[in-house]
Amino acid sequence: MEILAYNIFVMTNISPADPPIEDISRLLTLVGQPVRIQILFVISGREACVCHLEAALGLRQSSISQHLMALRKAGLVTPCREGRNIFYQLEQTGVITLLQQAAQLAGIQPDVLQRLGQRPVENCPCPQCNPGMEPAQSCTNPIPKHHK
Repeated sequence: MEILAYNIFVMTNISPADPPIEDISRLLTLVGQPVRIQILFVISGREACVCHLEAALGLRQSSISQHLMALRKAGLVTPCREGRNIFYQLEQTGVITLLQQAAQLAGIQPDVLQRLGQRPVENCPCPQCNPGMEPAQSCTNPIPKHHK
């Protein structure tokens, strides 16, 4: 009687992912967080400052700043200073196309995503939503030194 033994620890037909595939996986993981998707859609049509993102998303500044830092490190958004204000703009517009296609596959209507970019936002102190507001009352969110 012949006994066949299998070594379940032998890695046959399994090869590591190619670097481009790993890059795609990292990108999808990065933008796969709901807050980051919201941030990207808010700034897809027009740049926005952190206080605008706070008003639009109902989140705290510290949380938004952490997500913006991750998006900046990935090269998806960039900061732009205008006077006393820092605005974030979309650097890689192709990510919006990707997210729109994902939304379509998920059965989400385009108008749901477009609402995120609507302006003005109620109770938003940013100069885009309240252009006549005194500069001292408007938001000023400088980029911390470790973000530069």
